[in-house]
Amino acid sequence: QVQFVESGGGLVQPGGFLRLSCAASGSIYSIYAMGWYRQAPGKQRELVAGITTGGTTNYADSVKGRFTISRDNAKNTVYLQMNSLKPEDTAVYYCNFVTRQQYWGQGTQVIVSS
Repeated sequence: QVQFVESGGGLVQPGGFLRLSCAASGSIYSIYAMGWYRQAPGKQRELVAGITTGGTTNYADSVKGRFTISRDNAKNTVYLQMNSLKPEDTAVYYCNFVTRQQYWGQGTQVIVSS
C-alpha cells in the first residue's frame, strides 16, 4: 500500500508564490518519474511539470519560467516551487509517481485571487 502526503496549497494573491511538496511512503519502488498535474473546475487534468529520477525536467508552456520542479529521491518526495502566480493557475494540484504503474496523490487546492 502506498500513502501520499501533499502539502503547501492555499490562497495566494496574484504575483505571489507557493511551494508544494508530496512525499510517498509504503510499498513504492523503482520510481523513474515524478510530476505534478492540475485540474481546474470544468477542465481536464493537465501536466504541469515532470522530472525523472535522473533530473530531466519538462514543463507546460503556461508555467515555464515561473514554476520549478525538484525531487529528493532518497525521501521519495517531489516539490513544485510556484512563483509569479496568476489567477489561471487556480486548480487542484496532484502529484504523480510513475513506476510500473502510476500513483496519484490526494490533491491540494491552490487558489490565486485578490
